[in-house]
Amino acid sequence: MKSKKIYIGITAVVLTASATIYSCKKNALNTTNNNVLSLQNAFNTSDQLVSAVNAVYAVLHSQNLVAREWFFLHDMRGDDDATGGSQLEVARAQLLAGNVSPANPVMNAVWNSLYTLIHRANTVTDNASRVTDNTAVRDRVVGEAKFLRAWAYWELVSQWGSVPLYVTTVKTPDGTQPRATVANVYAQIIKDLTDASTALPAKSGYTATDIGRVTKYAAFALMGRAYMQMGDYQSAETALLKIPAGGADGYTLTNRYLDNFEEETEFNSESIFEAVYSDKGDNGFNWDATGNGTTAAQTTVRNQEENPIGWRNLIPSNKYLNEFESTATGAAKNDPRLSYSVYRTGDTFNNGNSVLVDADQNGNSSVINGVTVKAGWRKFQLIYKEDRATASFHPGSNNQRIIRYAEVLLMLAECENELNKPAAAIGYLNQIRARVSVAMPPYPTPQFLVNSKNAITAAIMHEKSVELGGEEIRNIDIIRWRKMGYYPSVAPEPISYYKAGAEFLPIPQSEIDNNPNL
Repeated sequence: MKSKKIYIGITAVVLTASATIYSCKKNALNTTNNNVLSLQNAFNTSDQLVSAVNAVYAVLHSQNLVAREWFFLHDMRGDDDATGGSQLEVARAQLLAGNVSPANPVMNAVWNSLYTLIHRANTVTDNASRVTDNTAVRDRVVGEAKFLRAWAYWELVSQWGSVPLYVTTVKTPDGTQPRATVANVYAQIIKDLTDASTALPAKSGYTATDIGRVTKYAAFALMGRAYMQMGDYQSAETALLKIPAGGADGYTLTNRYLDNFEEETEFNSESIFEAVYSDKGDNGFNWDATGNGTTAAQTTVRNQEENPIGWRNLIPSNKYLNEFESTATGAAKNDPRLSYSVYRTGDTFNNGNSVLVDADQNGNSSVINGVTVKAGWRKFQLIYKEDRATASFHPGSNNQRIIRYAEVLLMLAECENELNKPAAAIGYLNQIRARVSVAMPPYPTPQFLVNSKNAITAAIMHEKSVELGGEEIRNIDIIRWRKMGYYPSVAPEPISYYKAGAEFLPIPQSEIDNNPNL
């Protein structure tokens, strides 16, 4: 089952600025600690540099980021999710209600780990020049570090706005920085991604043991996201069009929509950037904030948090559930992506051997087209192949697809619409709808006439919701569309608690306390 999964080593290089320790014993001063590597000894070979960048991936995969708190922070700030019930922890419920204080522990965890990732990436880029035994590997590793640093800054600037900017390691207590301008943070993101796109290979440039490392086309996809958020649609289009369609190094939509969310179909033709997880077989989850340790379980708890028969802390919102086209509301066809994305009472799971009942699902009910029903997420859950006993508690090994080709097509649709190329925009939308397992009628439809720029924008908003719901991009889209005035000119404001000035998260209190430059 795991033939396509690789395990990027997560051993962190333990570094000290000084190799001196102090003792009360006579003649023991200035003794070298042999349990750690000094900076002078840690970056002499390409293997050591690979180990260092693996430590950057370890933070990405950790429970404070993609394995847990990252998806909570995104999903609580968009309109795809609702609380599963009173079991949702207070700090997460506060995010969902918009009551985000600087002390919120979920927000603080994401912030701190993003800067841990940046620090580790900076350690790679600061010291790589000393590696000369394999310059090809060295340059690729620097590209990986710059991509991952750009991803961290993308997460920060798109959710917090103006944030401190570090591109070298902080070596002294007074090395903290004030908030950089949003423009300067985006400039650094673009610079890092430009460098990464040159240094990184395409998919075929990696051996089988390195599948899961970032590629040049992941850099172009993230660059497209960043340029769009900046409002530079021309540059976004240019970056996105560099991602090839088809071929050994290109990307295509999978025929089967569910291939993007199941274990057996990881690293498929649609996947551009994945966070890799592995199952140790003991229901282990590494609660360490940064995923450290040579034997740490790099599993994700998403399968537990959203599992319809697990904790069920998050469920699809009624708004999301009712976004899908349905014959009940006059559409020509029920959009099958609803059933691919969501489990409802009466659905089968466990390879078709079990039926989901209300008693399986603790907490709140949903309303879909006027009908009350228990509903829960299907995306990234493992109950499609697990029985009740196995699925009730199982931190999973299902890779998190962070960027997939469907998003690239939808970003291109938005770019073309903003660049006054309506036919091209509609064409990209219809590629998404023509997926073999979806086969929705092409635009225009009676519900989406796509006969003006605003009408095409409405279709883009709809298509991104039903195609990418619950995939940690909706909250960022909302911020961009709000800035462009599309709420309320195209659609009603989607966040009930929103008020002017509340687009971004507050700087964490711990950062304010520790950084005098803030």
